[in-house]
Amino acid sequence: MSADLPVSFADVRAAAERLRGIAHRTPVLTSRTFNALTGRKVFFKCENFQRAGAFKFRGAYNRLSQLRDEEKQRGIVAFSSGNHAQGIALAAQLLNIPATIVMPDDAPAIKLTATRGYGAEVILNDRQKTSREEIARQLAQERGLTLVPPFDDPHIIAGQGTAALELCEEIPDLDALITPVGGGGLISGCAIAARGLQPRIAAPPATIADGIRTQAIGTLTFAIMRALLREIVIVSDAEILDAVRFVISRMKMIVEPTGAVPIAAVMQQRIPANLKRVGIIVSGGNISGALLNEVKF
Repeated sequence: MSADLPVSFADVRAAAERLRGIAHRTPVLTSRTFNALTGRKVFFKCENFQRAGAFKFRGAYNRLSQLRDEEKQRGIVAFSSGNHAQGIALAAQLLNIPATIVMPDDAPAIKLTATRGYGAEVILNDRQKTSREEIARQLAQERGLTLVPPFDDPHIIAGQGTAALELCEEIPDLDALITPVGGGGLISGCAIAARGLQPRIAAPPATIADGIRTQAIGTLTFAIMRALLREIVIVSDAEILDAVRFVISRMKMIVEPTGAVPIAAVMQQRIPANLKRVGIIVSGGNISGALLNEVKF
């Protein structure tokens, strides 16, 4: 692993210590039906059971816990369409940090309600007219708040990597680890953790949903992805819904579409056939009732 990367395996280890007893050590599940369907042995790291319903809590808490006392007193500001907002809001509540979060006015109601429920001030914006990030930066300047980005931050990346650290500690000798990718925080942290703990593991493939909104890759995350990723595969919206349907009907758990992206990639055989022991990060379970109704059984 390159020493020039902005986040090290030691950083992920340190994040795991900060999160010990705070973040859930989420379960790793298997499905004999899924294994038979795909011809592999697949291990699901269920971050849909994480606090705030997604892996984002890991990076959020790791970042906020390292703020200076004066920064904690002044408060923080973040911008997000959903899971980062909830993760930040909960972490801020636990650390007694005032939190302001800029969210789009068309964000799922379930995510808006949860973010407010954790005590954060939510400021809505029209994504067609204004930039959440620009509003957050302006608030940070005007109010003296610390801006907490959703993915392009070393502490965020290290925190997200603890999901893969736990998976690789529990399940040895994985051939590959697969995650969804938006801004790149999860896949970057997981790549560092997986390669640090299991050096022989195939550089993780990242999976992208074709046709859903994704963020631009960050500067830090791009550097890590370029160094450590094996490939990026694409799945369609229809294939994602098929994966959501399978998980709900056969594994009896709720997963949001983004969390089902790597599941869809394995179901559709987009992963090389020689990779038989596969770990999947199920990134979250915050699905709206309206979207759940679109999953036809």
